[in-house]
Amino acid sequence: MASSLEFVRYAAEQMCAAGEITYKKMFGEYGIYCNGKIVGLICENQLFIKITEAGRRLCPDYEEVPPYQGSKPYLLVEDIDDRELLAELTAETFRELPVSKPGKKKGEKSREKTDKASRTEEKQSAQKQEKKGKADMEKVDFKKRDKALYQPGRNPEFADVPEMVFLAVDGNGDPNTSADYKNAVGALYALSYTIKMSKKSDSCPPGYFDYVVPPLEGLWHTEEGGFDGKMITDKSKFCWTSLIRQPDFVTEEVLEWAKEVCLAKKPETDTSNVRLLRYKEGMCAQVMHIGPYDDEPETIEKLERFIEANGYETEINETRRHHEIYLGDPRKTAPDKLKTVLRHPVRKSSRAAQTGRLKGEKNGINIGYKG
Repeated sequence: MASSLEFVRYAAEQMCAAGEITYKKMFGEYGIYCNGKIVGLICENQLFIKITEAGRRLCPDYEEVPPYQGSKPYLLVEDIDDRELLAELTAETFRELPVSKPGKKKGEKSREKTDKASRTEEKQSAQKQEKKGKADMEKVDFKKRDKALYQPGRNPEFADVPEMVFLAVDGNGDPNTSADYKNAVGALYALSYTIKMSKKSDSCPPGYFDYVVPPLEGLWHTEEGGFDGKMITDKSKFCWTSLIRQPDFVTEEVLEWAKEVCLAKKPETDTSNVRLLRYKEGMCAQVMHIGPYDDEPETIEKLERFIEANGYETEINETRRHHEIYLGDPRKTAPDKLKTVLRHPVRKSSRAAQTGRLKGEKNGINIGYKG
């Protein structure tokens, strides 16, 4: 099946912030060019980007597959609604691709002319990318800046988690089937991107800085009370608070402005239940879980053994919850490759307090992050 020109134009428009995007039909697929250099293909109405280290870093969950039989693998970009991420991915891919060497042609004059045009184009592109690169360096990515909070190891560790600002929605029910959960996530992302893009409006908040929208998070308990994640219960009894972290400049006034903008642009998205939450977890233990969500209990058992071995105990109550941070998109990531940060609030155990010495204190407890 050949790719539709409408899809090609749509993809090119999404990528336009990366530079001068052009496309050219190549048999059944289209080549996508950034500043004259091919960065990807569109084949059967799917977008494929050339594989680079930058691409793997920006999009660790994208599959690497050949666009057609006999082709080298490319990054398969299934969701291209995030224009900013796609533009950044395209620009970084362009930057890392090697400079093409002109092939041998008849006539030195023709080759010299081609070389000169190529050098001019590369120089102009380099200047443009250098300018964009400086802007990108100023963009805050909380996952990278606060790496210890978002990228713990597969071995548990402690983290002293500081107060942060979130957009939050409370609800209950099975997240796999609940319309309320789906609507809550949609509202959180709609408001988060509205606030992020406020830089292009007349209502840019005081203290604004550019940033990457952080991942979705969740605080969990059940109708019966505390939930430590050790056992998968009746999911219809889950009570949840869905969260997306925000920069400190986001206030109640900023949130109300964003709600008004969303109401005007996306009236079908109900943002009325979204609230601003300042949340400080304090001392916690956390671990990276890789695999399906239903396999989390095994990783949590490992986390609990670590907590107990170091003289602490889990403290889950009405204000301190079982916490999950979702680094993978289940829509485009194989279940066995999903990455989820599992975090439990802790306190010193009464037994350890009585003995007056914690196991591991002699050599220091591994605290991955101290706020």
